Amino acid sequence: MGLSSAAEIDGAQLCIFDLRRGQQEGQELDKILFFHPADCPILLQLSVIGLCEGIITFTRIFSPEDDCEVIESDKHCHVFYQAEPDIWMVLVVQKIKDNESTLRFGALQGILKESHSLFAMFHGPIRTLLDRQPSAEFARGHLHTFITDYLSDFSVGKKLQLPTYRDSLTERGTVQMLTVSREVALEVQSLTTVLGSCLRNVICQSVVLFEDLLVSTTLPMDDTLNLYTYAILRLTPSALSSNGNSWSYLRKGGYVNADTTLSSANGAASAERYNSRSRDTSPGGQNQMHHNFRPLQREKLSKGKDGFVAADFVTTEIRGAVPLNPILWFHQAEERMYLCVYQHKNLTILLVIPASSLINGEEGIAHVKRHLLENASQNIVTVEQKLSRGWGGENAYHVGGYRYILSDPNRKVSRASPPGKVITLSKDSLLALNRLRGEIDLEKSRAKRSDPTHDKDYEVCIRAKNNAWIIAKISRGKELYMAIEKGGETLLYASTAVEKFSNRYCEGAFSTD
Repeated sequence: MGLSSAAEIDGAQLCIFDLRRGQQEGQELDKILFFHPADCPILLQLSVIGLCEGIITFTRIFSPEDDCEVIESDKHCHVFYQAEPDIWMVLVVQKIKDNESTLRFGALQGILKESHSLFAMFHGPIRTLLDRQPSAEFARGHLHTFITDYLSDFSVGKKLQLPTYRDSLTERGTVQMLTVSREVALEVQSLTTVLGSCLRNVICQSVVLFEDLLVSTTLPMDDTLNLYTYAILRLTPSALSSNGNSWSYLRKGGYVNADTTLSSANGAASAERYNSRSRDTSPGGQNQMHHNFRPLQREKLSKGKDGFVAADFVTTEIRGAVPLNPILWFHQAEERMYLCVYQHKNLTILLVIPASSLINGEEGIAHVKRHLLENASQNIVTVEQKLSRGWGGENAYHVGGYRYILSDPNRKVSRASPPGKVITLSKDSLLALNRLRGEIDLEKSRAKRSDPTHDKDYEVCIRAKNNAWIIAKISRGKELYMAIEKGGETLLYASTAVEKFSNRYCEGAFSTD
């Protein structure tokens, strides 16, 4: 989900605070859970959070049931997100001449939502960590390392590069699917069946990606989205290549580490460690696996010669560097899962195993890896070959004459023009599209507050510079944004272009009939 482009934003601050804490005079610092930049003076941190708390309290007077989402002043834009009850994330962006008309609050709020969802997947809800240790040092420590690693994707020096008008045809918080033929779909189904049986009588869940696109999933959509997001950020072949880490944890000529026998002493210690992880069913307990586990730290991610991708390692005298398999908390499935990642060429398999099903974690994971290599290898090779043969490359979803993004927020899926085609649009067209999307974001927010049970339909066509049409259409919950340059002068031309696109690529979802 990386950024295709960005502009430097001066004075950007991101804070996380708990309204239930620090209510007594002299204890205000206690409510601060995270603040970026970390070297910001304490008095300024208190000032920023105090202002945010005041805005939240004030807006609740007029709208007690709805969260404040964005407040704009002459100099700053405050983007709010209540991640959990009374736990708020706020992104404060200083307005400057170059970015005042290019920032879109929906895109900025997407950063807050994504970072919290990923944090909760690895560490559990923030509130659970606070209840577990009321001093909040545990929660602050994990928030600091995790959010800092997440923001490293946006950092240039001490400045953040946030989404701008050039990212107006991207949508954070959605999955991009790969369309496959019936023949390939049957092969994928066969692979999914084999993956599900990697642990005898316990069904394992799986997510399969080709390149950066989702091929199949057996998880609920919310959990699929979080895992897909993590994979795009750090685990796919393109993400691993950008990590710049080619070190392998397997010795040259060695076989799969799943078959290596543990020493009795080392095995007992490892079993006890993993045993405690498997039996701890609280979300926050998952992080006991490794006190310094940082899943977003690029330099710790690597692919071994056996094809398995490791997010971290421990060092032992007998086996050297041993990969650790993280435990995730899946909110929608309400279960803790081990994550095992296998990669063959452009195919990435995310296998998740119920933590409660493994009495001895490491030996159980070793069995799963061995089973995958022995029973699923041929299926994996077949699926990868067939997907590669049918793959149209990075421009597979390009539609001539259109620059577009199609999304279904309810299903959390999207499809868009490839970045290489989007950059051919003029700056004026991108700015107009970004402004239109920003206005639609606000309209959707207002409509949701007035009637949350019904989606409101919109249709807007704007004539822009360079003979361009900027179009937004929302119908029955699905959204389509597009730019058409060098088009005809009449509104009929724009309407006909949308109709043709809808009938051919959207099964008529945006047609007027």
